[in-house]
Amino acid sequence: MKNSILYCLAAASMVLSFFFENTPATTAQSSASLVSQQASLLSGLFATEEPHATGLLTSSDSTEYTKYATRLGIEPSYDDNKTLLATVVSWLGTPYRYGSNSKSGTDCSGFVTRVFKEVYGITLQRSSRSMFEKVKHVQKDEMQTGDLVFFRRGPGQPIYHVGIYLKDGKFAHSACGGGVMVSSLTQAYYSRNFYAAGRVESN
Repeated sequence: MKNSILYCLAAASMVLSFFFENTPATTAQSSASLVSQQASLLSGLFATEEPHATGLLTSSDSTEYTKYATRLGIEPSYDDNKTLLATVVSWLGTPYRYGSNSKSGTDCSGFVTRVFKEVYGITLQRSSRSMFEKVKHVQKDEMQTGDLVFFRRGPGQPIYHVGIYLKDGKFAHSACGGGVMVSSLTQAYYSRNFYAAGRVESN
């Protein structure tokens, strides 16, 4: 009888020993597997999001910026509004036509209103004088890309012309002699008649 009891206790001891020795290993393996799967999943998620999160320029972006800047006569800068540059480039060479605002012909305010609508979704007043009344006035040395530049023919004279400031002293506009083009504020005519700059504030 004693021997039977001893044999039973020994068998039970072996079973318990086997259980405690192998269960942690199995759990550890399962945990390791789970951690590996989670790491793989997270890695996949980060790999998917990374190109958007970093905002890195592609070679295509770089080429486009350079192309637009060259056409506009400005230095390429990859923080410029590419849509604005591309839109202005698409209007270059459009003939001047008083009272119109299409690519078959446009006057200065027509050009500005179309560009702002296409690029920013903003509807501006149709005349340069009305635009001037609605913008936030800024100093000449504080102008930024997308600001408006206004011109008049001497003190006390009404505003007669408007353009879109680009950078490096250059602005895009539709001129009576030549249509949509890029000119410099340092040119004698525009330097003499420059009146003020204004910033369009979104509602």
